[in-house]
Amino acid sequence: MRIACIVLFGLVSSSLLAQVKQDSVRSKYVQRFPDKFFVWPVIKQRNLSFDVSQRTDNSRVLNYRPNNSFGIGLGFYLFEIAFEVTTAIPLNEKNRATYGDSDVSDLQVNLLAKNFAATLFRQDYSGFYVTDPNQLVPTDEEFIKRPDIEMINTGLTGIYIFNNRKFSLRSAYNYSERQLKSGGSFVITGTLNHVQLQSDSTILGSGYNSFFPSGGSFNQMRYSTFGLAPGYTFSLVYRSFFLNTSLAIGPAHHWISYKPVGEREQFDISVNTYADVRVALGYNSQRFFAGMSYVSQSRDISFDDIRVTSNSSVFRILAGYRFREVGILKKRAVDFVPLEMVH
Repeated sequence: MRIACIVLFGLVSSSLLAQVKQDSVRSKYVQRFPDKFFVWPVIKQRNLSFDVSQRTDNSRVLNYRPNNSFGIGLGFYLFEIAFEVTTAIPLNEKNRATYGDSDVSDLQVNLLAKNFAATLFRQDYSGFYVTDPNQLVPTDEEFIKRPDIEMINTGLTGIYIFNNRKFSLRSAYNYSERQLKSGGSFVITGTLNHVQLQSDSTILGSGYNSFFPSGGSFNQMRYSTFGLAPGYTFSLVYRSFFLNTSLAIGPAHHWISYKPVGEREQFDISVNTYADVRVALGYNSQRFFAGMSYVSQSRDISFDDIRVTSNSSVFRILAGYRFREVGILKKRAVDFVPLEMVH
């Protein structure tokens, strides 16, 4: 019994010493703000779009884009939880006349921890305009407007950070920490999502049915994706200025169903690519912080002679200030959970 207690004590002590050593190393690279709360105004644009091209010829491609607006609002970091509230900025009539109107519902919940990040999302976009890169558009009227196209993207994305001792993803994207020295980490990014694309007539439209010899007449498509992508992220720091870039590319497995007009539903399985791109730059000091960021996930889907590339992205510009916590602001979110729920 005495020997078992000695062994247990040794294991616990080793674990505690390792944790202390890790925290000591991290404190040289990453600064936390446990006694501060933050407030920041933010401008944000979320976007969901897709491209349709020939499977063997990327030069023949059609781009489908929504005419969605920017959002403006406020962000807060309270009780060790970051959240933002935004409202859409109305589009002017010229934009509506040029690109048509889009009905957008875009809900996202983000979790950004020390060694991982995750996003749960539901995007519902109706109304797109179409551009053909091979055709000049001399007048506004020549933009093809497709109010009948609806695209719904539901799912979960995540990123795991291996070297959280010397690198902080939070310092570049929600500013709850501050990167003191340049550092990076290998990452694994993953996605699990389901996309529905449908329209009243063919997705390509009558003018482009002959653009694709086979499979171009579909008006419904659904696919579910599971993908894993290895990559690397790095933050270059000079004084209080920083630049972060992250890139992860890997395989993705797609379960596809599509329905050509007037025909039965078809099914297919495809293995293609998934990419996660993140870029952030800004200024992060003891009190004041500001910056902009761009996060994008893209997926390639192939069936028949068609390639569909969907892209979801978020662009943010913000500036904020850290205040010292007083009173109830010193509490953490877990402090508001009843003890019986914790046990």
